[in-house]
Amino acid sequence: MMIGIPGPELDPETRSLLTRHSIGGVILFRRNVRDVEQLSRLVAEIHSVSPERPILVAIDHEGGRVMRLDRPFTHFPPAALLGAAASPHLAYRVGVAMGEELRAVGIDLDFAPVLDVDSNPKNPVIGDRSFGSHPRTVARMGVSLAHGLKRAGVLACGKHFPGHGDTALDSHFELPTVARPLAELERVELFPFRRAIQEGIECLMTAHVVFSALDRELPATLSRRILTDLLRERLHFRGVVFCDDLEMKAIADRWGAGDSAVLALEAGADCLLFCENAAMAEEAIAAVERAAAHRSGLRSRLEDADARIEQLRRTHLRRRRIPREDRFTAEARRRHANLVTWIEERAAAKRTATADT
Repeated sequence: MMIGIPGPELDPETRSLLTRHSIGGVILFRRNVRDVEQLSRLVAEIHSVSPERPILVAIDHEGGRVMRLDRPFTHFPPAALLGAAASPHLAYRVGVAMGEELRAVGIDLDFAPVLDVDSNPKNPVIGDRSFGSHPRTVARMGVSLAHGLKRAGVLACGKHFPGHGDTALDSHFELPTVARPLAELERVELFPFRRAIQEGIECLMTAHVVFSALDRELPATLSRRILTDLLRERLHFRGVVFCDDLEMKAIADRWGAGDSAVLALEAGADCLLFCENAAMAEEAIAAVERAAAHRSGLRSRLEDADARIEQLRRTHLRRRRIPREDRFTAEARRRHANLVTWIEERAAAKRTATADT
């Protein structure tokens, strides 16, 4: 389980929830951040709740419009601008720079890069969060950014498997359906994820989207056909699968917290996200415990998920023991600002050259 917390401090109720249920992760939002010093203290306090198995602290830090951290953190450009610059090296450097700033305040995991292909101009939620409309561009840039995050000591999580780019609805509010035939899904949506898996990405996040060629009834987050048959068995992904927030209306309007939690775990998800409502998280925990008491398959699935997350935690902690110099200095932030300028100039030059030809 990974949960959101209500404010910029770890209140007694939240601390109790984390300890009573051995919660494995916390995701941060703008409501949790005042300044660098406060954020560093909050993350350290979350880690200290369970010193023997430190809670993983995550954040959505993509660049562009999906940024939870204001100045003095660098405001990196959206993925679309990075894709327009057409330089995997620059994408790698952005990943390193993002990772350095996140690691400086103790954050463990970044829910980035977005590996969705921007293939539907009516898409209300992806758009410039994607590196572009060509699967190879998305794969090259996304994999490079993920490698940069890893180099800086931060876990990367590609999203939203198997692809949110061809939807015309926002899964925060409605349940989208993608009707592409399987051959098109293989060529477009799955290509960046397949490449990221081959390059060793350690985490993926699911999409609350129905893919009719794969499963006509259930969205990817709840579909064993997608998370186990496709992702685990065909694509050979061995890392941790995070589900997108189960409080999003695509799920919550159709399944209760308990039902969606059990379905997601049985489908193949390893870590369930509840980003706002602690009561929903507790409802989900209780439902999973009740179901596991009677279903040996679910108990086995929980053991498998726990082993994957524990392996991820151990690998991450080994990396973080490697000493690194402070990368949140004024000089480092100037370098990061210069990197943003370089990307903007290169993207503009590429677009001008394309227009001229």
